[in-house]
Amino acid sequence: MAGEKKYNWIKIGESINDFFWQENGLCEVTVKGKTICIAKHGEQVLACTHKCPHAGGHLADGYVDPLGNIVCPLHRYKFSLQNGRNTSGEGYYLKTYPIETRTDGIYIGLEESSFFGFFK
Repeated sequence: MAGEKKYNWIKIGESINDFFWQENGLCEVTVKGKTICIAKHGEQVLACTHKCPHAGGHLADGYVDPLGNIVCPLHRYKFSLQNGRNTSGEGYYLKTYPIETRTDGIYIGLEESSFFGFFK
């Protein structure tokens, strides 16, 4: 289907216990040269870019609110970990990554590059 995203799935751990979780339920991992913030919310594991698109705050230093939004530690901007939408109304967008828990481990999906990496 045209416009459907294709992913390269990369194993990032055997289980959620492999990550160095902070007390706030967040951690950072490096995958293929990208630093990614991993979040626990209830039974879900979610992923997004590690810096806030507004002022570059490290999201792993923030927290996940009861609705499942990641909250930036600098200015308290909130973003949905499901789709990256800015839920506090400032109009920014946060890059999110799909996570799959499989029988053999935890995988993250990185978008396949197209046309020599010019479009993503």
